[in-house]
Amino acid sequence: MDLDVFVSAHRAEWDRLDALLRRRRLTGAEADELVTLYQRTATHLSLIQSSAPDPQLTGRLSRLVARARSTVTGTRRASWHDAARFLTLGFPAAVYRARHWWIPTALVSTAAAALLGWWIGTHPEVQASLAAPDELRALTRPGGQYETYYSSHPAASFAAQVWTNNAQAAAMCLVLGVFLGLPVLWILFQNMLNLGVGIGLMSSAGRLDTFLGLVLPHGLLELTAVFVAAGAGLRLGWTVIDPGPRSRRTALAEEGRAAVGMAIGLALVLFVSGAIEGFVTPSGLPTWARITIGITAEVAFLAYVYVLGGRAARAGDTGDLAAAERSAVVPTAA
Repeated sequence: MDLDVFVSAHRAEWDRLDALLRRRRLTGAEADELVTLYQRTATHLSLIQSSAPDPQLTGRLSRLVARARSTVTGTRRASWHDAARFLTLGFPAAVYRARHWWIPTALVSTAAAALLGWWIGTHPEVQASLAAPDELRALTRPGGQYETYYSSHPAASFAAQVWTNNAQAAAMCLVLGVFLGLPVLWILFQNMLNLGVGIGLMSSAGRLDTFLGLVLPHGLLELTAVFVAAGAGLRLGWTVIDPGPRSRRTALAEEGRAAVGMAIGLALVLFVSGAIEGFVTPSGLPTWARITIGITAEVAFLAYVYVLGGRAARAGDTGDLAAAERSAVVPTAA
Protein backbone atom coordinates (compact mmCIF):
# COMPACT_ATOMS: atom_id res chain seq x y z
CA MET A 1 0.00 0.00 0.00
CA ASP A 2 1.22 3.50 -0.93
CA LEU A 3 0.40 5.33 2.28
CA ASP A 4 0.67 8.82 0.80
CA VAL A 5 -1.76 7.98 -1.99
CA PHE A 6 -4.14 6.31 0.49
CA VAL A 7 -4.12 9.34 2.78
CA SER A 8 -4.70 11.72 -0.13
CA ALA A 9 -7.64 9.64 -1.32
CA HIS A 10 -9.40 9.48 2.06
CA ARG A 11 -8.31 12.56 3.99
CA ALA A 12 -11.45 14.46 2.98
CA GLU A 13 -13.65 11.70 4.45
CA TRP A 14 -11.76 11.77 7.74
CA ASP A 15 -11.95 15.55 7.94
CA ARG A 16 -15.67 15.42 7.20
CA LEU A 17 -16.20 12.83 9.94
CA ASP A 18 -14.24 14.99 12.37
CA ALA A 19 -16.38 18.02 11.45
CA LEU A 20 -19.62 16.08 11.99
CA LEU A 21 -18.43 14.83 15.36
CA ARG A 22 -17.85 18.41 16.52
CA ARG A 23 -21.44 19.43 15.88
CA ARG A 24 -23.94 19.44 18.72
CA ARG A 25 -26.89 18.57 16.54
CA LEU A 26 -27.16 16.68 13.27
CA THR A 27 -29.90 16.44 10.70
CA GLY A 28 -31.15 13.01 9.68
CA ALA A 29 -29.04 13.03 6.54
CA GLU A 30 -25.95 14.12 8.49
CA ALA A 31 -26.48 11.34 11.05
CA ASP A 32 -26.64 8.78 8.23
CA GLU A 33 -23.51 10.28 6.72
CA LEU A 34 -21.72 10.07 10.08
CA VAL A 35 -22.52 6.36 10.41
CA THR A 36 -21.29 5.69 6.86
CA LEU A 37 -18.06 7.63 7.43
CA TYR A 38 -17.51 5.89 10.77
CA GLN A 39 -17.72 2.47 9.09
CA ARG A 40 -15.40 3.53 6.28
CA THR A 41 -12.86 5.05 8.67
CA ALA A 42 -12.87 1.91 10.83
CA THR A 43 -12.10 -0.10 7.69
CA HIS A 44 -9.35 2.35 6.73
CA LEU A 45 -7.84 1.99 10.21
CA SER A 46 -7.79 -1.81 9.93
CA LEU A 47 -6.17 -1.63 6.50
CA ILE A 48 -3.45 0.73 7.72
CA GLN A 49 -2.77 -1.37 10.82
CA SER A 50 -2.39 -4.56 8.78
CA SER A 51 -0.63 -3.23 5.68
CA ALA A 52 1.24 0.00 6.39
CA PRO A 53 1.27 0.80 10.11
CA ASP A 54 2.11 4.43 10.77
CA PRO A 55 2.02 5.41 14.48
CA GLN A 56 0.90 8.98 13.95
CA LEU A 57 -1.82 8.19 11.42
CA THR A 58 -2.96 5.12 13.35
CA GLY A 59 -3.28 7.21 16.50
CA ARG A 60 -5.33 9.88 14.75
CA LEU A 61 -7.70 7.42 13.12
CA SER A 62 -8.02 5.39 16.35
CA ARG A 63 -9.15 8.50 18.21
CA LEU A 64 -11.49 9.42 15.40
CA VAL A 65 -13.06 5.96 15.27
CA ALA A 66 -13.43 5.90 19.06
CA ARG A 67 -15.22 9.26 19.07
CA ALA A 68 -17.47 8.20 16.22
CA ARG A 69 -18.22 4.89 17.86
CA SER A 70 -19.20 6.66 21.09
CA THR A 71 -21.49 8.98 19.14
CA VAL A 72 -23.09 6.22 17.10
CA THR A 73 -23.59 3.68 19.89
CA GLY A 74 -23.98 6.10 22.79
CA THR A 75 -22.50 5.76 26.24
CA ARG A 76 -23.07 2.31 27.63
CA ARG A 77 -22.83 1.23 31.23
CA ALA A 78 -22.50 -2.26 32.59
CA SER A 79 -25.69 -3.62 34.12
CA TRP A 80 -26.97 -6.67 35.92
CA HIS A 81 -28.13 -7.89 32.52
CA ASP A 82 -24.48 -7.95 31.39
CA ALA A 83 -23.48 -9.95 34.46
CA ALA A 84 -26.32 -12.42 33.88
CA ARG A 85 -25.40 -12.74 30.21
CA PHE A 86 -21.77 -13.38 31.13
CA LEU A 87 -22.64 -16.11 33.65
CA THR A 88 -25.25 -17.86 31.51
CA LEU A 89 -23.74 -17.42 28.03
CA GLY A 90 -20.29 -15.88 27.73
CA PHE A 91 -18.32 -17.75 30.39
CA PRO A 92 -19.75 -21.27 29.89
CA ALA A 93 -19.47 -20.84 26.10
CA ALA A 94 -15.79 -19.89 26.41
CA VAL A 95 -15.09 -22.92 28.62
CA TYR A 96 -17.04 -25.19 26.27
CA ARG A 97 -15.16 -23.91 23.21
CA ALA A 98 -11.84 -24.57 24.96
CA ARG A 99 -12.75 -28.16 25.89
CA HIS A 100 -10.49 -29.65 23.21
CA TRP A 101 -7.60 -28.06 25.07
CA TRP A 102 -8.46 -28.43 28.74
CA ILE A 103 -9.78 -32.00 28.65
CA PRO A 104 -6.52 -33.42 27.21
CA THR A 105 -4.65 -31.16 29.63
CA ALA A 106 -6.62 -32.65 32.52
CA LEU A 107 -6.05 -36.24 31.38
CA VAL A 108 -2.32 -35.83 30.78
CA SER A 109 -1.80 -33.88 34.01
CA THR A 110 -3.74 -36.39 36.12
CA ALA A 111 -1.79 -39.25 34.60
CA ALA A 112 1.46 -37.39 35.31
CA ALA A 113 0.47 -36.85 38.96
CA ALA A 114 -0.46 -40.52 39.34
CA LEU A 115 2.82 -41.60 37.74
CA LEU A 116 4.81 -39.29 40.02
CA GLY A 117 2.89 -40.62 43.01
CA TRP A 118 3.63 -44.22 42.06
CA TRP A 119 7.32 -43.44 41.49
CA ILE A 120 7.69 -41.66 44.82
CA GLY A 121 5.62 -44.22 46.72
CA THR A 122 7.57 -47.23 45.44
CA HIS A 123 11.09 -45.81 45.68
CA PRO A 124 12.30 -45.20 49.25
CA GLU A 125 15.43 -43.49 47.95
CA VAL A 126 13.26 -40.85 46.27
CA GLN A 127 11.36 -40.30 49.52
CA ALA A 128 14.66 -39.94 51.36
CA SER A 129 15.72 -37.25 48.92
CA LEU A 130 12.59 -35.24 49.71
CA ALA A 131 12.93 -35.08 53.49
CA ALA A 132 14.43 -36.79 56.53
CA PRO A 133 12.60 -39.87 57.90
CA ASP A 134 11.34 -37.97 60.96
CA GLU A 135 9.96 -35.21 58.75
CA LEU A 136 8.23 -37.73 56.50
CA ARG A 137 6.60 -39.39 59.52
CA ALA A 138 5.44 -35.99 60.75
CA LEU A 139 3.77 -35.42 57.41
CA THR A 140 2.07 -38.78 56.97
CA ARG A 141 1.25 -40.10 60.47
CA PRO A 142 -2.33 -39.94 61.84
CA GLY A 143 -2.88 -36.37 62.91
CA GLY A 144 0.17 -35.34 60.91
CA GLN A 145 0.65 -32.26 58.78
CA TYR A 146 -1.24 -33.60 55.77
CA GLU A 147 -4.33 -33.99 57.94
CA THR A 148 -4.03 -30.90 60.11
CA TYR A 149 -3.23 -28.62 57.17
CA TYR A 150 -6.92 -28.16 56.39
CA SER A 151 -7.89 -27.33 59.95
CA SER A 152 -4.82 -25.34 61.03
CA HIS A 153 -6.52 -21.97 60.45
CA PRO A 154 -10.03 -20.56 60.93
CA ALA A 155 -12.25 -21.82 58.10
CA ALA A 156 -13.17 -18.41 56.70
CA SER A 157 -9.61 -17.07 56.53
CA PHE A 158 -8.30 -20.38 55.19
CA ALA A 159 -10.94 -20.44 52.45
CA ALA A 160 -10.09 -16.85 51.50
CA GLN A 161 -6.37 -17.64 51.36
CA VAL A 162 -6.93 -20.76 49.25
CA TRP A 163 -9.23 -18.88 46.89
CA THR A 164 -6.74 -16.06 46.43
CA ASN A 165 -3.84 -18.41 45.70
CA ASN A 166 -5.81 -20.56 43.26
CA ALA A 167 -7.35 -17.58 41.48
CA GLN A 168 -3.88 -16.11 41.01
CA ALA A 169 -2.59 -19.41 39.59
CA ALA A 170 -5.53 -19.63 37.16
CA ALA A 171 -5.09 -16.01 36.06
CA MET A 172 -1.38 -16.58 35.49
CA CYS A 173 -2.14 -19.59 33.29
CA LEU A 174 -4.52 -17.50 31.21
CA VAL A 175 -2.39 -14.38 30.95
CA LEU A 176 1.01 -16.04 30.52
CA GLY A 177 -0.30 -18.39 27.86
CA VAL A 178 0.58 -15.73 25.28
CA PHE A 179 4.26 -16.64 25.81
CA LEU A 180 3.76 -19.75 23.66
CA GLY A 181 2.22 -21.57 26.64
CA LEU A 182 5.60 -22.33 28.25
CA PRO A 183 4.85 -20.68 31.64
CA VAL A 184 1.55 -22.59 31.70
CA LEU A 185 3.38 -25.92 31.43
CA TRP A 186 5.62 -24.92 34.34
CA ILE A 187 2.64 -23.95 36.53
CA LEU A 188 0.93 -27.24 35.67
CA PHE A 189 4.07 -29.20 36.49
CA GLN A 190 4.37 -27.54 39.90
CA ASN A 191 0.75 -28.36 40.73
CA MET A 192 1.03 -31.97 39.60
CA LEU A 193 4.34 -32.41 41.40
CA ASN A 194 2.80 -31.27 44.70
CA LEU A 195 -0.12 -33.62 44.17
CA GLY A 196 2.16 -36.49 43.18
CA VAL A 197 4.34 -36.01 46.25
CA GLY A 198 1.29 -36.19 48.50
CA ILE A 199 0.00 -39.31 46.77
CA GLY A 200 3.39 -40.99 46.91
CA LEU A 201 4.20 -40.24 50.54
CA MET A 202 0.75 -41.10 51.89
CA SER A 203 0.54 -44.30 49.81
CA SER A 204 3.95 -45.41 51.12
CA ALA A 205 2.60 -44.90 54.63
CA GLY A 206 -0.51 -46.96 53.81
CA ARG A 207 -2.78 -43.92 54.17
CA LEU A 208 -3.68 -43.08 50.57
CA ASP A 209 -7.40 -43.45 51.36
CA THR A 210 -7.08 -40.74 54.02
CA PHE A 211 -5.24 -38.45 51.63
CA LEU A 212 -7.81 -38.87 48.86
CA GLY A 213 -10.61 -38.38 51.38
CA LEU A 214 -9.10 -34.99 52.19
CA VAL A 215 -8.24 -33.92 48.64
CA LEU A 216 -11.21 -35.08 46.59
CA PRO A 217 -13.99 -32.95 48.18
CA HIS A 218 -12.45 -29.67 47.00
CA GLY A 219 -9.79 -30.98 44.63
CA LEU A 220 -12.14 -32.16 41.87
CA LEU A 221 -13.55 -28.69 41.21
CA GLU A 222 -10.31 -26.88 42.04
CA LEU A 223 -8.19 -28.93 39.66
CA THR A 224 -10.83 -28.72 36.94
CA ALA A 225 -10.67 -24.92 37.17
CA VAL A 226 -6.87 -25.05 36.96
CA PHE A 227 -7.04 -27.40 33.95
CA VAL A 228 -9.54 -25.11 32.21
CA ALA A 229 -7.26 -22.12 32.80
CA ALA A 230 -4.20 -24.05 31.62
CA GLY A 231 -5.97 -25.34 28.53
CA ALA A 232 -7.18 -21.86 27.61
CA GLY A 233 -3.70 -20.50 28.22
CA LEU A 234 -2.18 -23.13 25.94
CA ARG A 235 -4.74 -22.33 23.26
CA LEU A 236 -3.83 -18.65 23.54
CA GLY A 237 -0.17 -19.60 23.12
CA TRP A 238 -1.00 -21.67 20.05
CA THR A 239 -2.88 -18.69 18.60
CA VAL A 240 0.43 -16.83 18.53
CA ILE A 241 1.87 -19.62 16.38
CA ASP A 242 -1.19 -20.33 14.23
CA PRO A 243 -3.89 -17.64 14.25
CA GLY A 244 -5.85 -19.45 11.55
CA PRO A 245 -7.82 -17.43 8.99
CA ARG A 246 -7.73 -14.33 11.20
CA SER A 247 -4.87 -11.91 11.39
CA ARG A 248 -2.61 -12.54 14.37
CA ARG A 249 -3.61 -9.22 15.92
CA THR A 250 -7.32 -9.97 15.59
CA ALA A 251 -6.96 -13.56 16.80
CA LEU A 252 -4.98 -12.54 19.88
CA ALA A 253 -7.44 -9.75 20.66
CA GLU A 254 -10.43 -12.10 20.46
CA GLU A 255 -8.82 -14.96 22.40
CA GLY A 256 -7.29 -12.56 24.90
CA ARG A 257 -10.64 -10.95 25.70
CA ALA A 258 -12.21 -14.39 26.11
CA ALA A 259 -9.33 -15.40 28.41
CA VAL A 260 -9.88 -12.35 30.63
CA GLY A 261 -13.55 -13.26 30.90
CA MET A 262 -12.62 -16.83 31.78
CA ALA A 263 -10.31 -15.56 34.53
CA ILE A 264 -13.26 -13.77 36.13
CA GLY A 265 -15.53 -16.78 35.76
CA LEU A 266 -12.94 -19.21 37.10
CA ALA A 267 -12.40 -16.95 40.09
CA LEU A 268 -16.05 -17.59 40.97
CA VAL A 269 -15.61 -21.34 40.45
CA LEU A 270 -12.52 -21.33 42.66
CA PHE A 271 -14.44 -19.38 45.28
CA VAL A 272 -16.78 -22.38 45.52
CA SER A 273 -13.90 -24.86 45.72
CA GLY A 274 -12.20 -22.66 48.32
CA ALA A 275 -15.36 -22.63 50.42
CA ILE A 276 -15.51 -26.42 50.22
CA GLU A 277 -11.84 -26.68 51.19
CA GLY A 278 -12.29 -24.27 54.08
CA PHE A 279 -15.58 -25.55 55.51
CA VAL A 280 -16.26 -29.09 54.19
CA THR A 281 -12.84 -30.75 53.94
CA PRO A 282 -11.87 -30.21 57.63
CA SER A 283 -15.43 -30.80 58.90
CA GLY A 284 -16.55 -33.73 60.98
CA LEU A 285 -18.64 -35.15 58.16
CA PRO A 286 -17.91 -38.75 57.19
CA THR A 287 -15.56 -39.20 54.27
CA TRP A 288 -18.31 -40.43 51.94
CA ALA A 289 -20.38 -37.31 52.63
CA ARG A 290 -17.47 -34.94 51.97
CA ILE A 291 -16.56 -36.71 48.74
CA THR A 292 -20.23 -36.68 47.66
CA ILE A 293 -20.29 -32.89 48.09
CA GLY A 294 -17.15 -32.60 45.96
CA ILE A 295 -18.55 -34.85 43.23
CA THR A 296 -21.83 -32.92 43.25
CA ALA A 297 -20.01 -29.63 42.78
CA GLU A 298 -17.92 -31.11 39.94
CA VAL A 299 -20.92 -32.60 38.14
CA ALA A 300 -22.82 -29.32 38.51
CA PHE A 301 -19.96 -27.39 36.92
CA LEU A 302 -19.59 -29.83 34.02
CA ALA A 303 -23.35 -29.77 33.41
CA TYR A 304 -23.24 -25.96 33.50
CA VAL A 305 -20.49 -25.95 30.86
CA TYR A 306 -21.92 -28.63 28.58
CA VAL A 307 -25.59 -27.63 28.81
CA LEU A 308 -25.52 -23.83 28.99
CA GLY A 309 -22.11 -23.45 27.39
CA GLY A 310 -22.76 -25.92 24.60
CA ARG A 311 -26.07 -24.28 23.75
CA ALA A 312 -24.51 -20.80 23.76
CA ALA A 313 -21.52 -21.91 21.67
CA ARG A 314 -23.77 -23.54 19.07
CA ALA A 315 -25.71 -20.26 18.91
CA GLY A 316 -22.47 -18.46 18.04
CA ASP A 317 -21.33 -17.11 21.42
CA THR A 318 -17.55 -17.28 21.80
CA GLY A 319 -17.08 -15.67 25.20
CA ASP A 320 -15.78 -12.53 23.49
CA LEU A 321 -17.46 -9.14 23.65
CA ALA A 322 -20.77 -8.75 21.89
CA ALA A 323 -20.38 -7.93 18.21
CA ALA A 324 -21.56 -4.35 18.72
CA GLU A 325 -18.81 -3.73 21.28
CA ARG A 326 -15.87 -4.95 19.19
CA SER A 327 -13.72 -2.87 16.92
CA ALA A 328 -14.43 -3.16 13.23
CA VAL A 329 -12.03 -5.46 11.39
CA VAL A 330 -11.40 -6.30 7.78
CA PRO A 331 -12.24 -9.88 6.76
CA THR A 332 -9.17 -11.99 6.11
CA ALA A 333 -9.04 -14.60 3.40
CA ALA A 334 -8.52 -18.17 4.54
